Amino acid sequence: MSQFYYRGRDERGQAVKGLVDAGSQEAAFDVLLARRIRPESVHPARQPLSFNLLSPKVELEDMLMLCRQMYSLTKAGIPILRAVAGMAETTPSKVLRGVLADIASQLESGRTLSTAMNRHPKVFPSLLVSVVHVGENTGRLDDAFLQLAEHLTQEQETRRRVKSAVRYPSFVVIAIAIAMVIVNTMVIPQFAQIFRKFHAELPLPTRILIGTSDFFVHYWFVLLLAVVAAVFAWVRWLKTHNGRLFWDSKKLKLPVMGSIVYRALLARFARSLGMMLRSGVPLPQALALVADAVDNLYMKQKILAMRQGIEGGENLLRTGSQSGLFSPLILQMFAVGEETGNIDEMLIEAAGFYEREVDYDLANLTAKIEPILIVFVAGLVLMLALGVFLPMWDLMRAYKGQ
Repeated sequence: MSQFYYRGRDERGQAVKGLVDAGSQEAAFDVLLARRIRPESVHPARQPLSFNLLSPKVELEDMLMLCRQMYSLTKAGIPILRAVAGMAETTPSKVLRGVLADIASQLESGRTLSTAMNRHPKVFPSLLVSVVHVGENTGRLDDAFLQLAEHLTQEQETRRRVKSAVRYPSFVVIAIAIAMVIVNTMVIPQFAQIFRKFHAELPLPTRILIGTSDFFVHYWFVLLLAVVAAVFAWVRWLKTHNGRLFWDSKKLKLPVMGSIVYRALLARFARSLGMMLRSGVPLPQALALVADAVDNLYMKQKILAMRQGIEGGENLLRTGSQSGLFSPLILQMFAVGEETGNIDEMLIEAAGFYEREVDYDLANLTAKIEPILIVFVAGLVLMLALGVFLPMWDLMRAYKGQ
């Protein structure tokens, strides 16, 4: 959860201000309205500067193991305080160990588990905290941890498949980069010295190779600074609202990878929303939480617009159609789910369908990228061969003509 500074008026019409904890700005409005405060302005509170840039993070595997073990402990009837304290002593993650120890101390002070988790937003995302909160209120905390474990398991499998799919292309690109450095610094300069001795006019491909090699050898520091500056500027721009919005919208249209990213995000949306609805979270609040869970600013704005439409009295199918974000399959699941009242089951089925499609595409991603890499490598080899052999052929013809 984050803190938001608000100004507004209470039910008596008096001006009030202060801080409120919420998962998003829209959730902060809901909290204030529940307190009978009419907000006039709500914006994120300034956070203290942190210079601990290398602080360790809790890995997904550790969080998954935590949810699985908490499910087993709560299902067995172990008290929450005892379960959390035991996990704090046995978990291998030092960061998670300290967080669980703090949560255990807060439980001893009378706070609920979700409230204690709320104090560690960098470890426990708002979606996880909300599911735990609903599990506490319904007395089904074991089911809440089971759903979270299934959700994190699917997320872990998706990450593994993505890493496996991009490993081969990454190695090929790195090998090409290393080969280009060696060719430009060691091979081409040797041929350039030989060609200069003959004082002959060199073909265009040879002049391009020699010019590229000379620039690389004599101005490599300029090239390195340019690359570093470009990467720094790109990362800095992506941290801005406009930069992230632009990139999050364009990545859905990338060749080869765009459709995979789009369907993976649809699967994450459908599974997260289905899990929230199955847990008993109201639809508007579930959409606000899922908007953060998809980790895509472009989709987040579309989902929050859907939430506003639902609060205005429209149904999920209509708002989903107006967003232009979802495929016909998701829209059909919206329609059938609203008619039957089983929208959570429909969404989880849609998520499974898209996850299978993403798995198939990831398994065949290498086969799709290989032709592109082959054409690229063939172009480099052709350029190198023409640059080296064309002047040699010209010299041989000139020598035979004498």
